[in-house]
Amino acid sequence: MAAAAVSGAKRSLRTELKQRLRAISAEERLRQSRLLTQKVIAHSQYQKSKRISIFLSMQDEIDTEEIIKDIFQRGKTCFIPRYQFQSNHMDMVKLASPEEISSLPKTSWNIPQPGEDEVREEALSTGGLDLIFMPGLGFDRHGHRLGRGGGYYDAYLKRCAQHQHTKPYTVALAFKEQICPQVPVDEHDVKVDEVLYEDSSAP
Repeated sequence: MAAAAVSGAKRSLRTELKQRLRAISAEERLRQSRLLTQKVIAHSQYQKSKRISIFLSMQDEIDTEEIIKDIFQRGKTCFIPRYQFQSNHMDMVKLASPEEISSLPKTSWNIPQPGEDEVREEALSTGGLDLIFMPGLGFDRHGHRLGRGGGYYDAYLKRCAQHQHTKPYTVALAFKEQICPQVPVDEHDVKVDEVLYEDSSAP
């Protein structure tokens, strides 16, 4: 598919997925989030990973709060995204505790994240990551991901490949409504290792 056709297909699919996400009730979001939290906690990759990056969820994403609490309860190290909005640069910076989230400043997207001038341990400079939980708007069963168009995670995963000998395992967390027959992709899009959703089976 030509580049212009791919970007057009992505645009229309993003619009459709945003409508689908808006239609999910708060109760249904909570139900699927709880179910996915259990799937994550039982997952062998999660259990053996020590350094984990996870997104702080927006309203139309799987709620990651209980997973974050579990990361700390198990004594693992938790990193969260810090976006630089003037570029597509993102770092994964260390979170001190689940309680700290409520005191972090909010971005224009209403996502809590440490201020850009605040010094924090950055994952790639202190040993890399074992596991990255990925957000996104849509996914297919082959691991193709449709993001929000900023390119943050694709760029970050390429940096991981340059800094780490072993690439981090990537898991997308999705509502079943976000699963598509086929996600349009171009050469910059990085596949995820596994898409977790209500009906997903182990890879």
